[in-house]
Amino acid sequence: MNAIVKRAIVGGIVSTIVMGTGTFILGQISGYKAMELLKNSMSGINMLCNTVILGSTTILALMLTLLGLSRSSNSKLTDRHYRDVLMIAKSDTILIVAAVITFLMLNLPISESQEVAKSWYQTIYYVSLGMASLLGGGLIAVVMMLYGTIANVILIVGLNITDHPLVSDEDAKEAEKQERQEKEKKREEKSKNC
Repeated sequence: MNAIVKRAIVGGIVSTIVMGTGTFILGQISGYKAMELLKNSMSGINMLCNTVILGSTTILALMLTLLGLSRSSNSKLTDRHYRDVLMIAKSDTILIVAAVITFLMLNLPISESQEVAKSWYQTIYYVSLGMASLLGGGLIAVVMMLYGTIANVILIVGLNITDHPLVSDEDAKEAEKQERQEKEKKREEKSKNC
C-alpha cells in the first residue's frame, strides 16, 4: 500500500472515530428518546447521504478528466499512478453504493410502524449514526486519496518534474537526453553568433 492510500485510510478512520465517539458520548438512551432523536436526525442523515452520493458521482465523473490529462502528458506515467486512480474509483463506487443503501434503508417509515418495539429504536438510532460516521469518514478518505493523486499529476504534468517516482524511468532518461540536446543546440548557436 502506498503513502497516498495509507494517509487516506488513516484520515478516514480518524474522522469516523471522531464522529462515532461524538455519538456515543451522548450516553445510553431509552427506546422512546431514541425514537424522538431518530425522527430529528433523519433529515440531516438523508442530507448527508444525498451529499455523499452527489459528491462521489461528481468525483467519479471528473476522474475521467484526470485520466485524459494523465494520458496526454509528455511524461509516461507508471502503472502505480493508474492503480491509484483505480483505487479511488473503487472506493468512490463503494461509497456511492453504501450511501444509496443507507438512504433507502433510513427512509423506510419505521417510526410510523406500530409493529416495531420501542427497544429497537435505540439500535436503529445507533446504526444510523454509525452509518453516517462511516459515510463521512469514507468521503474524507476518498477526497484525501484524490488530493494525493492530483498533487502528483500537477507535479508531473504542470511543473514538468521528471525525477518523480510516478514517471517511468525510460521517459525520465529521454527527457534528460532532450534537455542535453537543447543545451548543446544553444551552445552551438552562441558559438556561431560569437
